[in-house]
Amino acid sequence: MAQESQTHRGTGEPAGTGQPAASGPGAARYPDLAGQVAVVTGGSRGIGAATALALADNGVAVAVAGRDHDALDGVVKDITARGGRSIGVVADCTREEDLRRLHETVRAKLGAADILAAFAGGDGMPVPTARETAAHWRSVIETDLTSAFLTVSAFLPDMVERHRGAIITMSSAAARQPAQSSAVYAAAKGGVIVFTRHLAREMARDGIRVNCLAPSAVLNDKMRAWVPEAQRAELGASFPLGRLGQPADVASAALFLASAASAWITGVTLDIAGGKIMV
Repeated sequence: MAQESQTHRGTGEPAGTGQPAASGPGAARYPDLAGQVAVVTGGSRGIGAATALALADNGVAVAVAGRDHDALDGVVKDITARGGRSIGVVADCTREEDLRRLHETVRAKLGAADILAAFAGGDGMPVPTARETAAHWRSVIETDLTSAFLTVSAFLPDMVERHRGAIITMSSAAARQPAQSSAVYAAAKGGVIVFTRHLAREMARDGIRVNCLAPSAVLNDKMRAWVPEAQRAELGASFPLGRLGQPADVASAALFLASAASAWITGVTLDIAGGKIMV
C-alpha cells in the first residue's frame, strides 16, 4: 500500500503539501487491475471519490454511483482528464430499483463488474440513545446496512457466474469500539462486518473475495465544515500516528484488497485508524 506522508504532530494535517498517495505520481500500482471493471457506490466525494480515482489510475474502468449528479460529474471529469474511463450513475443504494438500473447500466456501458466497492452510507452524527427514535433507527439501518446488502445483491450473481470478483464493504471504527457516534450507527456498521464475514465464507468456493474497511476519523469536506480547526488538531493529535486520516489512506487499502496482492485474504476487516484501534 502507498506510504503515508509525514505530518506535523499535533496538527492533525499532513506536513507541507505532502499527502498519502492513492492516485497520481508516486501512488501504489497494481498491474493486475488494468482492464478490470469496478463499481464504487458513495463515490461522489471523500473516500469513494478517492477510491474511484485510484482505481482508474490503475487502468480500471470505473462506474461511480451516488445521489449528487453534479458531484458525480466532477469525479468522472477528473478521471477522464487523467486518461481514465468512467461513467457516473445517480443511484440511491437503499432503493432496489436504482441498484437494478445501476447494474444494467454498468453491464451495458463497461461490462460485468470485477470489483465492487460498496461504500455508500453515512449518518453517523451523535444521537443519545435515550433520545433515539424508531424512525431514525430504521433510517440509519437502511442507509448503512441494508444498502450494503442491496448493492451486493445486485452485482453478486454476475460474479458467481464468472467465478471471480472482489467485494469491499465499508464499516467504521464506531463498530470496533464505543465512540461518539450513535448506537444505531455502530450497530449498522457492526452488521456490515458480520455480513462481510458470512458472505466471504459463502462465496469463497466461487472464487469471490469479500473484505471490509473500517476507517476512523477521516478528514473530508463534512469534517472541515462542521469541526473547527482547533478541534480537528486536537483530534488528530489523539491518534498514535499523530494525524487525522485522509481519503487516500482508505483508498490505498481498497486498492490492495481489490488486487491480486491480497489474493489469499478474505473475510477480513482492516482498521484504517492511525493506530487508535489495534485488534
